[in-house]
Amino acid sequence: MKIKVKVAEKRQVTKKIDTDFIRLDAFLKMCDAVQTGGHAKIVIQEGEVRVNGEICTQRGKKLRSGDKAEFENVVYSVE
Repeated sequence: MKIKVKVAEKRQVTKKIDTDFIRLDAFLKMCDAVQTGGHAKIVIQEGEVRVNGEICTQRGKKLRSGDKAEFENVVYSVE
């Protein structure tokens, strides 16, 4: 018996920032990935967010143009 698994493709979202950097928690809020700053804090500290492919638990992590944050199968790119 063969079991086929369908893997969902990751959705891509790009957001432009007007500053040199943005904090990870603020970026997730800006992208509507989370509802509140408190929600962002929890998902980041629980290790549910990846930055540039690696798990990041620093909510104050500075993201700059070209960085990517991944949460719940969506990749958010900083432009």
